[in-house]
Amino acid sequence: MAGLEGVEQPRGHGRATAARWSPAAEDEAASKALELFGNPTEAEVPLPSRPESAATARRLAQVVVLRQWGLSPKMTEDAVLLVSELVGNAVRHTGARVFGLRMRRRRGWIRIEVRDPSRGLPCLMPVQEMDISGRGLFLVDKLADRWGVDLLPRGKTTWFEMRVADR
Repeated sequence: MAGLEGVEQPRGHGRATAARWSPAAEDEAASKALELFGNPTEAEVPLPSRPESAATARRLAQVVVLRQWGLSPKMTEDAVLLVSELVGNAVRHTGARVFGLRMRRRRGWIRIEVRDPSRGLPCLMPVQEMDISGRGLFLVDKLADRWGVDLLPRGKTTWFEMRVADR
């Protein structure tokens, strides 16, 4: 949130309703994206700042969350939606040529980060029922357990975290 860089934004348990997504439908494309772009759990994956990079980021999130981490299809669906929103914001609002995608898992949490060279902070705006755009951070705010922005010397990292049950 504007002016709260580096501060976690705790979330309640409310969940927004999202369109259904089928993980099985993109398995092959997701595996191919991992081969072509790299694994965002091992190092930051640079992606070109173009609208089609949102599809690549969704595929990478899918293969990591569902296949590598073995989390539920519902958790995968939510993570894929939220990574798409963060990537969309980076593409539309930062003027960057490239942004970075990183995914981390630690005990009880997953964290997904999008780094870009802009120091402009994202802003959570009120959303009306009939709005057709501007819902990205609203969805992040509703579906993630925490989210925030870390300012860097050259840019920022916008991130969200979700609780997961460790097996």
